[in-house]
Amino acid sequence: MTPERPRGEDASQNEVEPDIGSFGAESSPPHLSGSGGLYAALDLGTNSCRMLIAQPMGSQFAVVDSFSKTVQLGVGLEASGRLSRAAMGRTVQALRICQKKIERHGVRQMRLVATEACRRARNARDFIRQVRRETGLSLEIIAPEEEARLAVISCAPLVSPGTEQLLVIDIGGGSTELVWIDLSAVRPEDRPRAIMSLHKGFNAQPEGGARVVDWISVPLGVATLRDQFADVDDDAARFALMSWFFEEQLSSFSPYNSQQRREGFQIIGTSGTVTTVAASYLGLRRYDRTKVDGLQMTSDQIDEVIRDYLSLGPEGRRTDPRIGRDRHALIMSGAAILQALMRIWPTDRLSVADRGLREGLLYAQMSADGVLTDGPYL
Repeated sequence: MTPERPRGEDASQNEVEPDIGSFGAESSPPHLSGSGGLYAALDLGTNSCRMLIAQPMGSQFAVVDSFSKTVQLGVGLEASGRLSRAAMGRTVQALRICQKKIERHGVRQMRLVATEACRRARNARDFIRQVRRETGLSLEIIAPEEEARLAVISCAPLVSPGTEQLLVIDIGGGSTELVWIDLSAVRPEDRPRAIMSLHKGFNAQPEGGARVVDWISVPLGVATLRDQFADVDDDAARFALMSWFFEEQLSSFSPYNSQQRREGFQIIGTSGTVTTVAASYLGLRRYDRTKVDGLQMTSDQIDEVIRDYLSLGPEGRRTDPRIGRDRHALIMSGAAILQALMRIWPTDRLSVADRGLREGLLYAQMSADGVLTDGPYL
C-alpha cells in the first residue's frame, strides 16, 4: 500500500451523538436566529455514515440535527476489491434516513461526500448511481487531499496560540490522514484563523500564512488495518504487529525523519478512536462531548488506557460500556495507529478533537458563501 500525496508536487512545497452542546441524533431544530439558511454535511466512510445539519451563527455554526450509523460499507473490500451487496443495502437504508432529514429541514446547501471505501472499490460508481436512484442524494467521492484538508480546518478552534508546528491526525475506517503545518510565521492570535483559511487549498496560502510542510494519506484505517491482521489469534501480538506495520507506512512522510523541537509542537487527533480512548480515560459510561472535545491527554495516559484494553481481552472490550458495542471490534486497530503516532513525534501530549470531516465540510461551505462573521472559533 502506497500512501498518497498531491500529484506532481514535492513534499517540501507544499450511536448517539452529542445537540448544539450535544448533537441529538433525532433532535428537533431549536429556534435559531442565525445568519443564513441551513447547511448539511454528510461523511460516508468505510465504517460509518454521519451527517450534520447546521445553521451559521456568527463566526461558528449551531447544529440543529444529526445522524450517525455504523454501516460497515467496507466489509469484504480488502479481499474482493468490491463493495458487497449487503454493505451497500445497509448504507442505502442509512442514507434514506439522511435524505428524509434533509427534506424535513428544507436544506438547500449541502455537500455529501464518500471517502476511502468508495475511492478503492471497483463498483463504487455503480453504488453512487444506486444511491442517487433510491434516495435522490448525489454522493461525491473526494480525493485524499481534500479529506485531509477538511479534517484540518475542523480542528482550527483547538489550535493553541503557542503552537508553531502542528500535526493533525485523522484516523478513519479505511485510511489515516496526517497533515504537518508550520505556523511559525503567523501571529499567535491569528493561528486558528490561518488554519481555517486552508479550506482554499494547501497551496493557496498567502506569504506569512499557515504553510503545509507535508501531508500523507495512509490507506490503513481502523477497519482495513484490522482486516490485514485478522488471521493473528493472539490479541497482544496482533496489536503489536498492527502498530509496527502502520509505522512502516510513514517512511515517506518528510517530518517523520526530521528533528523537531518539543516546545511549540502540538498534535490534534480527530477520530472515533481518539474520542473513545479519551472517554475511557475519563471513565465515562455515557459519552459526553463537552468533557472530551479539547481534552489534553499525555502519552502515559493513552498508554494506560491501551494497556487496560489489552488486559480486558476481546470479550471484555465487547462488554465495556466506555467502548460501546459499535466500537469494540475496531478499537485495538485504532489504538495501534494512535500509539504508533504518539511514539514517533516529539511531544507527550495529544489534543482530543470531537470534530472532523463533517465540521470541516460545514466550515468550508459557510466560509465560501461568506456567511461566517469575524470572531473566535469554538
